[in-house]
Amino acid sequence: MVVPTLAEMTARGEKPDVLFWVGCAGSFDDRAKKITKAFVKLLNKAEVSFAVLGAEESCTGDPAKRAGNEFLFQMQAMSNIEVLNAYEVTKIVTTCPHCFNTLKNEYPELGGNYEVMHHTQLLKKLVKENRLQIEGGTFRGKRITFHDPCYLGRANGVYEAPRELIVKLDAELVEMRNCKSNGLCCGAGGAQMFKEPEEGNRDINIERTEQALEAEPEIIAAACPFCNTMLSDGVKNKEKEGSLPVKDIAELIAEAEEL
Repeated sequence: MVVPTLAEMTARGEKPDVLFWVGCAGSFDDRAKKITKAFVKLLNKAEVSFAVLGAEESCTGDPAKRAGNEFLFQMQAMSNIEVLNAYEVTKIVTTCPHCFNTLKNEYPELGGNYEVMHHTQLLKKLVKENRLQIEGGTFRGKRITFHDPCYLGRANGVYEAPRELIVKLDAELVEMRNCKSNGLCCGAGGAQMFKEPEEGNRDINIERTEQALEAEPEIIAAACPFCNTMLSDGVKNKEKEGSLPVKDIAELIAEAEEL
């Protein structure tokens, strides 16, 4: 696996086509690291010229902003914008919809203007350009349901890219009762990922997992490390972790490619 840092490439006088923003989950969470690796394997396979910031990357500030700490958010954002602008970054791809939304919609007013893509958008583009061929053998005929991450779907209107990739796997796409613009949060948004939920009738991730089970899928697909965690917890709660995997779109494609 080849993962150059932007500092290394700049020192060699090279400029990557796109910066891969790994995000905190993709860097530190053991489950999300697998998504990062799967995506990097796909970038390598498609011969995409990319780099990461490595130790120069810090949190986008999304959790701080959602938790109401605007001051901390702006400090974190400004620090990142300084680094990105110093390297003259123009194009960013990320596997995390929270990073995607923050970089795309909240950095411009602080001086950070970039073309920001979610990894499902880039993968769709690579497939369309024939730089990635998806062979659907592994998942042919498998029932896969897709959970729309809030910051990908309702916040940014990206509904079709992940679904088109699932269909390309020759899988049967089955929709949940709440999907697309009528989607339901996994329970991690708004910095809820980092605390216990308030008193209520039930946890949101259990509600969402039950909706997924109604669709009788063989695989639950997600496109966000936080959603992946919440849905995996929901599946464990229903004692189905042995029979119902929760996977990121990048992992599904990497498995189909046998990378």
